[in-house]
Amino acid sequence: MNLFRSAAILMVQYAHYHRDRRNIATHLVGIPLIFLAIGVFLLDPVGRLDGHEITLAWALWGLSSLWYLSRGALFLGLATTAVNAGLIALAHQVPPWAATWEVPVWQVGLALFVVGWVLQFIGHFFEGRKPAFVDDAVGLLVGPMFVVGEVLMGLGLLQKMRRDIERQAGPTH
Repeated sequence: MNLFRSAAILMVQYAHYHRDRRNIATHLVGIPLIFLAIGVFLLDPVGRLDGHEITLAWALWGLSSLWYLSRGALFLGLATTAVNAGLIALAHQVPPWAATWEVPVWQVGLALFVVGWVLQFIGHFFEGRKPAFVDDAVGLLVGPMFVVGEVLMGLGLLQKMRRDIERQAGPTH
């Protein structure tokens, strides 16, 4: 498990496990749900900064953002960091929603987590291949970056990365 590989290498390695478009589609929903759920689970405050409460969720976002931004693909790192910030901000909205629904926050987090993982495993059923993290735990960090990268590539961006992935992992089907 080498945490310090470049985004280009990590994306190609992850793509080897994700060539079926149905699998990628389930990941486009499942991975954000899992990240959101983790944010919900980590809403405990750890301190204050300039009068603002800092939660474990924001601390995790900060640490993971440093990792994404240091993988050598600045645009992909910035985009992943921004998407994850949105998910963590959304996680902080769950307690008022849960109170309105009269549901414990942890149950909302658990539901998001379970649905996210069910989607992941449905996708890998389509793929006919185990998830990448089974062989390399770094895949758990790469997943959010891969999803953001897939969206960006679908928008016509990151074309060199797309070509590298397709050359080394093959096209999607």
